[in-house]
Amino acid sequence: MKVQPYLFFDGRCDEAIAYYQKVLGAELLMLMRFKDNPDSPRPEMLPPSSADKVMHAAMRIGETEVMASDGNCMGKPTFQGVSLSLTVDSDAEADRLFAALADGGQVQMPIGKTFFASRFGMVADRFGVSWMIVTQPTV
Repeated sequence: MKVQPYLFFDGRCDEAIAYYQKVLGAELLMLMRFKDNPDSPRPEMLPPSSADKVMHAAMRIGETEVMASDGNCMGKPTFQGVSLSLTVDSDAEADRLFAALADGGQVQMPIGKTFFASRFGMVADRFGVSWMIVTQPTV
């Protein structure tokens, strides 16, 4: 069994995928648009202008597969009560990722040294997704 995050961008999924490809090196594994669904409901049951929106996508970020969708395409994504954690091998990589995710986002806890890691910080990116960046502890 594995647990995988599934993020709903409410109409901004294409933008989010491109952003994560640029910032995190995400690899797009699969993408299906609402119009590609042979079993799609009647057009009047779909959100307006949703035909070209992302029904389902999968991308690999590091070793993790993250799934994504435009969901109801209402343009108001909310991410509450969950954070994605990126564990990296160096302080320089932690600083780089933190700065990239903070660009257009909101710093929740500035990145810095903590008692458990040489680098740790929390940031919500421009889509409202909360990230924790931590440097891999040395043994």
